[in-house]
Amino acid sequence: MFGRRRKDRGSNIEATDAASAGALGAYDEPADEEYDEYATGSAADSGPYDIDEVDEETVTASRLDLGSVLVPLPAGGQIQVEMAPNGTPQNVHLVTQFGRITVSAYAAPKSPGQWREVAAELAETLRNDKAEVSIESGPWGRELHGRTANADLRFIGVDGFRWMIRCVVAAPSGNAGTDSELVGIARSVISGTVVRRGSEPHPVRTPLPIVLPEALTRQLVAAQEQQQQAAAQQQQQAAAQQQQGAAPAQPAPRTAPPEQPAQQTQQVPPARQTPPRRGESGSAMQQLGF
Repeated sequence: MFGRRRKDRGSNIEATDAASAGALGAYDEPADEEYDEYATGSAADSGPYDIDEVDEETVTASRLDLGSVLVPLPAGGQIQVEMAPNGTPQNVHLVTQFGRITVSAYAAPKSPGQWREVAAELAETLRNDKAEVSIESGPWGRELHGRTANADLRFIGVDGFRWMIRCVVAAPSGNAGTDSELVGIARSVISGTVVRRGSEPHPVRTPLPIVLPEALTRQLVAAQEQQQQAAAQQQQQAAAQQQQGAAPAQPAPRTAPPEQPAQQTQQVPPARQTPPRRGESGSAMQQLGF
């Protein structure tokens, strides 16, 4: 049940793991009266889970541990880390052959209802960004389906105990419909997600911090070093080519003062940085890099 810890559901997590390996199963049970009015099926019988509901050692071994969320990896999926301008991880995307899935956790009050408010604000900002938006039914309640000229977006939210999950599904145009392969995978990922809220106070709607696993951090550092080395080599090569192609300087008249050597300038394109978050009420397209 939304907004409450469901201690009796911990025994179902292995079954959820098995379901997340393939397509999402059907939802046969009727919606609970306390669900969002758009809710369908028996989502409360699966995840997402609170860390207090499960055996932490077991779920940590079978999921990607990002500190505030532990997410199952889709078969064949890859990890893409998005860094904020200050160098901290801002989002971790699960990239599949069909598109991208991003699961994030936010601080929320004890009572449910935050996703309903966030969804309404997201719908408004999407429309302001000239996207076509529809509100659709999903296993956990209302889902937003946004269609732009460049991509299809689907926002799925789940209210928990002092936390809220927001999953963003991004795909090429026409590939984020409710029956699409990517949305089925995303729902399976959400169903197997575990939230580690912690006891620290966080303002409502604040993104819960992402902590990368040590192995992933090492890979990122190595990749950044390689990029820096490649950029330095390109600059050196460009500077050498400019020097080789420069015309020899003409000798100055004896009566004229010696000329100052021309300064060599190298145009380096600015590094692409993700703009800072403007909160849930900010531009949805800006938050997603569109």
